[in-house]
Amino acid sequence: MKLLEVKNISLSFKNGHEKNVVLKNVSFTLNKSQTIGIVGESGSGKSLTALSIINLLPVNAIMESGEILYYEKDKAINLLELSPNDILKWRGKHISMIFQEPMTSLNPSLTCGYQVAEVLLLHEKISQKNARKKVMELFHEVKLPNPERIFRSYPHEISGGQKQRVMIAMAIALNPSVLIADEPTTALDVTVQKTILELLKEVQKKYHMSIIFISHDLGVISQIADKILVMYKGEVVEHGDNRSVLHNPNHPYTKGLLNCRPELSEKNRRLPIISDFLDSEGKTKKSKPIGSMQKITEFEEEILRVKNLNKIYFDKPGFWGKSKESNTAVQQFSFSVYKGETLGLVGESGCGKTTLGRVITQLIEKTSGEIEFKGKSLNRLTIKDLKNFRKSVQIIFQDPYSSLNPKLTVGEMLTEPLVVHNLVKSKEKRRAKVVQMLQKVRLSEDSYSKYPHQFSGGQRQRIVIARALMLEPEFIICDESVSALDVSVQAEILNLLNDLKDEFNLTYIFISHDLSVVKYMSDRIMVMKDGALVEINKADDLYQSPASIYTKNLIDSIPTIN
Repeated sequence: MKLLEVKNISLSFKNGHEKNVVLKNVSFTLNKSQTIGIVGESGSGKSLTALSIINLLPVNAIMESGEILYYEKDKAINLLELSPNDILKWRGKHISMIFQEPMTSLNPSLTCGYQVAEVLLLHEKISQKNARKKVMELFHEVKLPNPERIFRSYPHEISGGQKQRVMIAMAIALNPSVLIADEPTTALDVTVQKTILELLKEVQKKYHMSIIFISHDLGVISQIADKILVMYKGEVVEHGDNRSVLHNPNHPYTKGLLNCRPELSEKNRRLPIISDFLDSEGKTKKSKPIGSMQKITEFEEEILRVKNLNKIYFDKPGFWGKSKESNTAVQQFSFSVYKGETLGLVGESGCGKTTLGRVITQLIEKTSGEIEFKGKSLNRLTIKDLKNFRKSVQIIFQDPYSSLNPKLTVGEMLTEPLVVHNLVKSKEKRRAKVVQMLQKVRLSEDSYSKYPHQFSGGQRQRIVIARALMLEPEFIICDESVSALDVSVQAEILNLLNDLKDEFNLTYIFISHDLSVVKYMSDRIMVMKDGALVEINKADDLYQSPASIYTKNLIDSIPTIN
C-alpha cells in the first residue's frame, strides 16, 4: 500500500545570481511498513532529499520542480504545497526524523526527559504528569538503562548510544507513519550499532511504521532495508530490492561503494576507490587490477614497551579537600610494539582507547606504570627530552576539523612544527618542504594558502596526516582517524596510510571501533574493555579464534553483506 511518493523533485541553492543544482529529478515510492535505504557519499543529496520531505531546507534552497505526495485514506496530499503552519502539524505526528548527530540535535541546556515530553505537550492535549508517564514508557521501549536517571540527565551526561535512543524515543513519541533515520549509527560502536538497528526493526514491527534509512555504508543498509536507492551527485543512479542492488549492481558507482569496504577475508590487497570504477563525468571506467600491499609478518625490534600502566581520573575535591569519586580509565595495561608493525587497538566507546593513546604520547600524565620508547623510560623526561620525544612520536586525532586551527592556513599549520623544532631555517625551504608533503598526501600545491573550512572531510584528514609527518616521526598513533569518513574516502586514507608506512618505515598503533578496518590494517590486534587488556594476538588468529566472549561479540556485530 503506497504511503509516500517523491516525484521528480529538483532542488537548487541560490548563491547571489548563481544557482547550484543539488537534486535532479529524484523519485521513489515508500509503501506501508517498508524500509527504503538511501546510500551514497557525503554531498550526494541523501540528507537534502529527507529534509525536502519535511520542509526543513535552508532559506536559500529553491524547489525547482516535483511533488512529494503523502497518502492518507486514499487521498494524496502534496507536502510541498502546505503552509509553514500546516507543515508544523505534520512534523513529528505523521513524519518524524532522527538526525545524524544526536549531540547537536538535542538541546544541551534541557534535560533529555523534558525534550521528549515537549513533543507530546506541543502536539497532544496532555498534562505534564501524563507526558512524563508516556516518556518513561518510551524510554523503557527503546531499552534505555535506568530511565529515571536518563529523564533527569542532560545530553552530555549520557553516552552516544543512549543519546541516539533518546532521539528514537522522541521520533516515535507521536506514533508517526514515516520515520526518517539520517545516518543514525555512523559514529557508534559496532555493538551499539547492532542494537540500534535491532531496536528500529522492533519499533517498526510494533507500530507498522515505514522507514527511510540513510547511510553511506552498504553493509549497514543491507541489515535493514527492503529496497535500496543509490545516489550520486544529486541523482538516483540505481534502485531496486536489497538483493538485486547488493549482489547484481549495474551502475559503476554502486560497484565502487561495494568494493571500497575492507573485507574480513582479504588483507594483503589495496582497497579499490570510486575513481577505479567511474571517471569524473560518472561514466564507467575499464577495470584495472588492484595492486597488492607488501606485508612483513615477523617483527623483532621492540620500539615501545608499556608495563602495568594505570590512569585514574579523580573528581574535583569536595568541601574537605578530598575527591568524592575516581574513574579508572586504564588499568594494569601491558604490551609491546615492534618497529615496522601496525598494532590495532579495538574496543567500545569509553573503554579507554583514546586515553591510552594520549598517555603514550605524553599529552596527559599517567597515574602509575612504565612506558619505554626505544629502551628509554619516559618517567622523568626533561623539557628537551620531551621535545625530542614528540618529534619521534605523533598522533592523528579523531576529528580533523576540531584538531585544525580554523584561523591558520594549511601552509602556516604545516610550517609551525618546523619552526618550533628549528629544523628548516630558510622560509623558502620550509615552503618547499610543506608543498612536497602536501603532494605526498595527494593534495595540490594551491592547498598551501587555503583554510580548513575550504576542504572536504577526507582532505582535512590528509592535512592532519601531513602535519603528523612534517617532523619525520618513527611512530604514529592513529586515533579513530577514519571513523567519520565515507567508505570511499576511508579506502583512500587507508591506502595512503599503508603507502606512507612503507615509504617512511613507520610504526602505527591504529585505534578504531570498526573491526573490519582494524583487521585490514593490523598485523596484531589488542582488544580493550573497561580500561583493561582482554586479549592480544595476530589479526587473522584473533578473528578466526577469539579467546574471549567479548571479542567474539564484537566480531559478530560487524555488518556484513550476506
